[in-house]
Amino acid sequence: MRSYLSAIYAGFAKGTALFETAIQTFTSPVVLFFVLGLLAAFARSDLAIPESIAKAMSLYLMAAIGIKGGVAVAKSGIDATVMSALGAGILAGFLLPFFAYAVLKTFGKLDRINSGAVAAHYGSISVVTFVTAVEILTGQAREPGGYMVAVMAAMEAPAILSGLLLARGLGSKDEGSQSTGEMFHEVFTNSSIVLLLGAFAIGMIGGAEGFAPVSPFFEAGFKGVLCIFLLDMGLIAARRVMDSRSITWRLTAIAIFLPLVNGVVGTALGVGIGLDAGSAAALGVLCASASYIAVPAAMRLALPEADPGIYLTMSLSITFPFNVLINIGIISAFAAYLTGNGGIAP
Repeated sequence: MRSYLSAIYAGFAKGTALFETAIQTFTSPVVLFFVLGLLAAFARSDLAIPESIAKAMSLYLMAAIGIKGGVAVAKSGIDATVMSALGAGILAGFLLPFFAYAVLKTFGKLDRINSGAVAAHYGSISVVTFVTAVEILTGQAREPGGYMVAVMAAMEAPAILSGLLLARGLGSKDEGSQSTGEMFHEVFTNSSIVLLLGAFAIGMIGGAEGFAPVSPFFEAGFKGVLCIFLLDMGLIAARRVMDSRSITWRLTAIAIFLPLVNGVVGTALGVGIGLDAGSAAALGVLCASASYIAVPAAMRLALPEADPGIYLTMSLSITFPFNVLINIGIISAFAAYLTGNGGIAP
């Protein structure tokens, strides 16, 4: 009887902890600023962030997360855990689009070209979703390892390759070598990838001592800039939803279903290779996120016949808000549960 009561109590405690984790996520100022942007746009407010300021904030956030990740890796060194995480990220980035493609073709009823283009988005990553998740996880005392920045950067290209192969019929003659070369040039010279990898390398080379003089700039203002940036993203996401005419209820359901499944798979994979709760959750978030910067640019070049109204609206206006408002909390609690914390931050 005592063991039975203990099991009931343990189950209740875990359920309460999962609920507390979700509440922590939703009451974060970072998330609330995003909600403010959504509400302002739906209310048709004239609130707007100038494009030049939004671009500057984007550059700042990517530089900050990159250099801090590099410093963290410089402290810990490159070991088997880092290599396992990189391998898992690259594998997930390559394989996840195949699952997305099957769902989009069958349930979503999209043609081959659009299915491949959308699938590439759901194997790739969203830098802003990752940065938001790191901030939330850190607030829950589950800060991911700095090497997860390198995993994030490594997941971009494999997903684009898979999406292109699927859209072109796995190596159709329609895919010319010149177009492929231009596409990969576009991917690897994309500003987000260049800045992330460059800042990551600078952090690794400089280490903690080199980072100390610039740390006030990259640490003190980080949360505030992220809040205003997510306010802008909320405005953009809501306005795109109101303007879109290409999204069916099936595609809306897929834009929520894929991040849920991919997040669970990525988190379980992270725990399976021995990552801590924060890093496993970060891998889950990377798998759950959908690109709306680098992949759209690559698809516009490689698959101009694909409909941007479909892949941009799904990734930016449905999946991105869902991840920020709900899925990051779910993934965080799931990672903590799998690693034995029961959803409670240590």
